[in-house]
Amino acid sequence: MSDVIEIRAKSKGNTLTFAFGGAGLILVGWIMTGVFPQQLFLPGVLLMCLGLVGVIVSWYKAREPGFSLLIGKDQIHYHHRVGKWQLSWDNIQRIDVPRSERAGEWQDLDMLGIRLKDYTPVLNSFSPRLISHMLLEQRALLLHNDDCSSGQCYSIGMIEDDQYKDPQGKVWKGLQAMLANRMQRLRKQLGYDLYINAAELDRPVADFVVLLKQCQEQITRYQPQSESASQ
Repeated sequence: MSDVIEIRAKSKGNTLTFAFGGAGLILVGWIMTGVFPQQLFLPGVLLMCLGLVGVIVSWYKAREPGFSLLIGKDQIHYHHRVGKWQLSWDNIQRIDVPRSERAGEWQDLDMLGIRLKDYTPVLNSFSPRLISHMLLEQRALLLHNDDCSSGQCYSIGMIEDDQYKDPQGKVWKGLQAMLANRMQRLRKQLGYDLYINAAELDRPVADFVVLLKQCQEQITRYQPQSESASQ
């Protein structure tokens, strides 16, 4: 395994295509409205609006980090436009595709799930902005496997407790505590603590799970050899 495997998100692709395509549509629309203002005014305006959408999409794509994940021999580094987190390999208990039960049928979710051994190292690596973003983004996950017969799914339990006591007795407060409580709830419902959307990966989720498991297996084999050599 190389020292670092760089993962570029699928959502990052085609940035220049959207930028130049959008600019081209704006230019064509502007020419149409200028040269044939009566006959082609509305089509020209429509093209300019579509071009503007393309430019805006390219701007959002450009804001995303160059690589969403850096897979190293010691840690996995996750990068987002609002922050990052890192996770040691020895803190990973399980990696797989989360599954949700709806109407008696199990369906794979379009994301990667990671089950942790210890929350503390991960909580210390999160930036506050990323925690806030995740707490909002993961609200939809709370609805999986829930009984919504009461009609209160969107109003009950969407805000996490801002205090959390870890197994070592340390009391966390604020955003970190809210994230820990959210991870506990998602673990009970879906079996995992951290979730990465498929759009942030460079291949199908099932294939990415295979990649991470292969990396973890190689690293597990490498570590005992390194420890024995150092002794």
